Amino acid sequence: MSESVRIVACPTCKAEVRWEPQSRYRPFCSERCRLIDLGQWASETYRVPAEEDSPPGEMPPTH
Repeated sequence: MSESVRIVACPTCKAEVRWEPQSRYRPFCSERCRLIDLGQWASETYRVPAEEDSPPGEMPPTH
């Protein structure tokens, strides 16, 4: 039985990438695209939304 290999788009350049152990930089197509993405996180271009926590002992503001 032959298994099909999943093809995904590189998050940086949208090139097709085979999702398999031999794809060294998956989900990226190359080290260059991986480093571009890392740089975006390091420069805070990409951010994960979060709610600010109140310091211990303080009540959160009511809306």
